[in-house]
Amino acid sequence: MATFTREEFYQQLLSGCVLPTAQQGFEQVWTLLLLSLACRLLWRLALPSYAKHLSTVAGGFYALYHFFQLQMVWVVLLSLLCYLVLFLCRHSTQRGVLLSITILIYLLMGEMHMVDTVTWHKMRGAQMIVAMKAVSLGFDLDRGEVPSIPSPVEFMGYIYFVGTVIFGPWFRFRTYLQAVESRRMSFSWFQKVCRSGFLSLVCLIMSTCVAPYLFSYFIPLYSYKLLRK
Repeated sequence: MATFTREEFYQQLLSGCVLPTAQQGFEQVWTLLLLSLACRLLWRLALPSYAKHLSTVAGGFYALYHFFQLQMVWVVLLSLLCYLVLFLCRHSTQRGVLLSITILIYLLMGEMHMVDTVTWHKMRGAQMIVAMKAVSLGFDLDRGEVPSIPSPVEFMGYIYFVGTVIFGPWFRFRTYLQAVESRRMSFSWFQKVCRSGFLSLVCLIMSTCVAPYLFSYFIPLYSYKLLRK
């Protein structure tokens, strides 16, 4: 096995992992960044609320199609199922629990090869984001933190919020409404966006390029025989 000096190792790590990972990460998210910026600028206009929600739905649909093509229908189906359960159980005080059970059954059916395994695993992250948003809304309704069931346009705007529909993170319905109201854009806001983007890139590089070496250093992969004794 070839050995590397420290300088050669760092050079190989930089050219073989860090730079390709950063480039691929940017290629994955630049479309989402542009869509998010477009939505943010659109929300600054004096538009009716339903128009803002529709713009979010349109951006989310485009993002889903960009990443999953026609397989996005399984994400859409889950969101429609969630709203149907909310509507049918609108007089219940256990909407969060009922939604959780419904989503669990749906996800288990998908895992049990209702859909092609490769396709399902590709969409699993987006499915989980939809699930967490819908369940959190159900419990917020039960607690009275959201006074009534959102309209279909509000619900779909929340579910398909372009900034989180693919990679997350999950956030609450009230946070979405605050985002749609869109506080004034400022230099400090732009600084926070750049800082968050930089930290996200650092985390991606650390998890892809650095963490495997740290893991093998603290728990050597070639010492598995010791665990079998």
